[in-house]
Amino acid sequence: MCGIVGYIGKRDATPILLEGLHRLEYRGYDSAGIAVVRDGALRTAKCKGRVRDLEQVVPPRFRGSPGIAHTRWATHGEPSDRNAHPHLDTAERIAVIHNGIIENAAALRRRLEGEGVAFRSETDTEVLAHLIAAMPGESLLERVRAALRLVTGTWGLAVLDRDRPESIVVARNGSPVVLGIGDKEMFVASDPSALVRHTKSVVHLDDGEIAEVRADGFASSTLDGGPTEKVRHTVTWTDESFDKGSFTHHMRKEIDEQPDAVRATLSGRLEPRFQTSHLGGIEMTARELLDIRRVKVLGCGSAYIAGLLGAQLIEQLARLPASAEPASEFRYRNPVIEPDTLYIAVSQSGETFDTLAAVQEVKRKGGRVLGIVNVVGSTIARECGRGIYIHAGPEVAVVSTKTFTCTATAFALLALHLGRIRDLSTAQGARLIAGLKALPEQIGAVLAQEADIAGLASQLARAEHAYFVGRASGYPVAMEGALKLKEVSYLHAEAYPASELKHGPLALIAPETPTIVVLPRDDLFPKNISTIEEIRARKGPVFVVTHEGDLPVPVDGVMRVAKSEPELDPILLGLPLQLLAYHVALARGCDIDKPRNLAKSVTVE
Repeated sequence: MCGIVGYIGKRDATPILLEGLHRLEYRGYDSAGIAVVRDGALRTAKCKGRVRDLEQVVPPRFRGSPGIAHTRWATHGEPSDRNAHPHLDTAERIAVIHNGIIENAAALRRRLEGEGVAFRSETDTEVLAHLIAAMPGESLLERVRAALRLVTGTWGLAVLDRDRPESIVVARNGSPVVLGIGDKEMFVASDPSALVRHTKSVVHLDDGEIAEVRADGFASSTLDGGPTEKVRHTVTWTDESFDKGSFTHHMRKEIDEQPDAVRATLSGRLEPRFQTSHLGGIEMTARELLDIRRVKVLGCGSAYIAGLLGAQLIEQLARLPASAEPASEFRYRNPVIEPDTLYIAVSQSGETFDTLAAVQEVKRKGGRVLGIVNVVGSTIARECGRGIYIHAGPEVAVVSTKTFTCTATAFALLALHLGRIRDLSTAQGARLIAGLKALPEQIGAVLAQEADIAGLASQLARAEHAYFVGRASGYPVAMEGALKLKEVSYLHAEAYPASELKHGPLALIAPETPTIVVLPRDDLFPKNISTIEEIRARKGPVFVVTHEGDLPVPVDGVMRVAKSEPELDPILLGLPLQLLAYHVALARGCDIDKPRNLAKSVTVE
């Protein structure tokens, strides 16, 4: 969740590092800091708050190279100046920045205090700085390697040695580290977004690897010292992709990008000749796919909810039993891994720690797993080895919008592919292909209704609680709508299956508590109208997201979308709820792109 940036080369590191920290702000953080080496001295600056606050405390002429910088999301110790990274050893020779958690930090701290070390912070990371300084070894690499052999936990870290400024040592175990390769200069980051202004050529470290990074290149190895071979990847995103452009917020920009993002997800993947989809990245033959007897989708947050939609699509179109489960729960319950089950891991960043751990558990027990991921070359994508990239482009806002829509679209492609291998007819395949082709234009039409949705948002912004309900495929849409609203506006929102309303949640309905009903015009339309009547009978305000046409009951607000194919309707029905959440947050004066306590890429447990 924290951010790491490093630079070594002939240029002054400070502006590069601060710029990189700004690029990583979306990951979520509460403090920031920087360290550079110049003329044999280690210079540091750090503070609680935003990167802009750090820029105010960085002294004039704060120059040097190499350098490292960090944004921290508190785990051990409250957000404060002294707990911000980098952390130094007693002699202020070693500087460390670290993402992750050192699980045996308390025991190591007691050992070091027994040796006379006085700690300045409450963090687990400061333990690393003192431990590295205490290790024997001629080089910084040897010292870091020796220290990490004593450590239990997760880390993505970068280390500077004031007395050996010719290198930065980095290591990874459970938290991403990326090396950027330049012209006689090298970059380090926890996310390629911090590097794209300077290089498109990157290398991803794997768990258990350590690397010595010099201006003219790098050498990677295992903690035991064995050399490792790394493959370069090319980052396709441009620097401009991370800017807001003419929009006030990244979230609003990314909502607006959805027609083009869905086009990119579909590009080259529709096969009208055989009325199916072409998904070469799954690397499984028709015979192997026919052997699949069930599907299990794993993800966290919006990725999990997209997985619920995906599981329903697979059941509908391929007639395979399918379900979705939070990856964070799956990995802890000693799951039974079946050889005829296909596991699908979903993650926007491709670095979500719980999802990665679930993938590793499936693989350890001999299961087959595919990834549905946005970031090319990310850890989950590499760990799975096969799957579907959604190609949504960078998503900077913490709140997922376009990647949710594109993930649901990717699931539709996969369900179509599985269905056509099985019993889905050519006529049904043609119907779905036509529906998928129409999605980008239909998405644009929904977004054109923003002014009307903003008017409804002004009414909701005055509420303290809101409830979302839906049936069948409408329930995941309701879940995602509630999640968006609570994430970005801090308005308490919960989602329930409409069929469960009278089994308890109906007690919460009151005149001051609005309910948003997902109301597709399908076979369940009459039952959903009955749900609305139940809410109105308790004088609860009702807002609906539905298709074109008159409603047989009065409601307090309507958001309408075009009718698609029934299997694809949830993709369109979710769009007004994104705009609704955005405008409620705007009306409530919230920090839309960086909601409190949240992060885009959750790389800790």
